[in-house]
Amino acid sequence: MKLFLDTANIDEIRHGVEMGVVAGVTTNPSLAASEGVCDLLAYGDAVREITEIVEGPVSAEVFSNDAASMIDQGRIIATWAGNVVVKLPSTTDGFKAMAVLSREGIPINQTLCFSANQALLGVQAGATYVSPFVGRIDDTGTDGMSLVRDIVDIFNKHSIAVKVLAASLRHPLHVVQAAKIGAHYATIPYKVLLQMVKHPLTDAGVVKFEQDLIAVSASR
Repeated sequence: MKLFLDTANIDEIRHGVEMGVVAGVTTNPSLAASEGVCDLLAYGDAVREITEIVEGPVSAEVFSNDAASMIDQGRIIATWAGNVVVKLPSTTDGFKAMAVLSREGIPINQTLCFSANQALLGVQAGATYVSPFVGRIDDTGTDGMSLVRDIVDIFNKHSIAVKVLAASLRHPLHVVQAAKIGAHYATIPYKVLLQMVKHPLTDAGVVKFEQDLIAVSASR
């Protein structure tokens, strides 16, 4: 399973890439707005900057909700860079836009997926990636990771080539669970990436190595 960063912050993306652990990026209008990007033109500039840092897929979401506007925006977004993936919602209009854009060879990330039925519809409409939202389902008092498991099982059973991109992951345990289930990708906030690094025994080991080095140097 490969890791994507779910952010529009350039510094976070650059750090993740420098660590050698980030294979792609997912963004959306909300993440862009948090970085002061509030329109499609500025969003395009931000996404192009991200694609200069990240070699892998960079998902950029449309700003509209109706099919015609999503198709127009999707075509524009697809011109921003060769590794851009257009994010479209799991709605009637979203599926209409997926069908049109996928036939034009534009890669699609089906976002806001909350059921196996929506995932199956995305497959038929031409999605490249399906993104089940784990954390938001957890917020309703049900098990979001069970949706990832259902989608992975269905895709494997029917040899469906669409990739499962586990999204809305809130903590490192979500990442491990998604990997064990068989998700192809997991997109995570920068905070979760840093949490994955940390372990008290690692920290203690580093301190011990430093103490041993100081002790050896002092004895010479």
